[in-house]
Amino acid sequence: MLEDHDSVITVLEDLIRIDSSNPGLVSGAPGESRIADYATAWLTSHGFECHRLEETSGRPSIVAISRGTGTGRSIMLNGHLDTVSLGSYDGDGLVPRHRDGNIYGRGAYDMKSGVAAIMVAASKVAARPHAGDIILALVADEEFASAGTEEVLRHYSADCAVVVEPSGLDIVTAHRGFAWFDITIHGRAAHGSRRDLGIDAIVKAGAFLTALGQHDRELAKRTPHRMLGTANIHASVISGGEEQSSYPASCRIALERRTLPGETAATVETELRAILDSIAADDPEFIYSVHAGLERNPFSVDPHEAIVASLIAAAEHHSGTTPTVRGEAFWTDCALLADAGIPTVLFGVDGGGAHAAEEWVTIDSLVLLTSILEEVVTHSISKLRDLA
Repeated sequence: MLEDHDSVITVLEDLIRIDSSNPGLVSGAPGESRIADYATAWLTSHGFECHRLEETSGRPSIVAISRGTGTGRSIMLNGHLDTVSLGSYDGDGLVPRHRDGNIYGRGAYDMKSGVAAIMVAASKVAARPHAGDIILALVADEEFASAGTEEVLRHYSADCAVVVEPSGLDIVTAHRGFAWFDITIHGRAAHGSRRDLGIDAIVKAGAFLTALGQHDRELAKRTPHRMLGTANIHASVISGGEEQSSYPASCRIALERRTLPGETAATVETELRAILDSIAADDPEFIYSVHAGLERNPFSVDPHEAIVASLIAAAEHHSGTTPTVRGEAFWTDCALLADAGIPTVLFGVDGGGAHAAEEWVTIDSLVLLTSILEEVVTHSISKLRDLA
């Protein structure tokens, strides 16, 4: 156990020392090339075949495979290589520091600890004869647009998957999605002295904003999802007008709707149009347009899936306690894997400081995660593949 302890800590420290800040978030940031090189060299030396996917230059994802005999089921372990800004870190985020049983540094929690754990756990299983394929998806761009996981899933699949986002060693089997919309309220530009000619789009938008607040309160009264509670909606950005002496011709409201399993951007748009149409029915001068933006689906996995049972059993075995199985409020790459037909669970370390000025992972949770993942991989790939 001491050897395993030292190994995963060493890998994590090496990963923290590499700047992999996401250039989608920080102009001029280096991206994932150097950290992908490190992971490739390390995994190759441990017997994995490594494939580099790089549709966008400088933004590689690595898929590392230890092939089995072909008779067992495959498992994919997914973790992202990118981090948020170093500039927001208090001190040198590239220097791993130990204090009070924790390791500090940018990405220590989110989520180079998870990447280190899956590398070490998978390498231990891969060193033994095994029936199913072990697939590591070390992906780019999770912190911005999840382009890495999307690219991986265009080329690879598996029978089950674990995403090692930090979860406090809880097992996450559902999370919310989101849908973005731009609502534009159209007025008529005119000189500020000409009420007879102008239509104030910003004032007209007020009716919609009031209705949007009421809609959010109604969402909170709906029957809650057993793990995720109720959905919510909020206005994020509002813009309109040209100068103080003119009637504004338009007012744009960017909004976000957090969605539950069973909800989609289409169902959200239907609700929004019903609100807007109701206002327009009472005000002939209320004219609007709706533009759908980014949508990310909610995630859920059947609690009876084998990967869920395997994780629960392994966590009980190594921790001595029954893990909490819960939902999560924020979105993750789990939804992309589930949309691709792969039963997926989220499970990761304990710690804190994601995206914050100080970030840390508890060493105990890092070591425990590594041991649990080793058992889960061993169990999952030993199951016979359905050859029918």
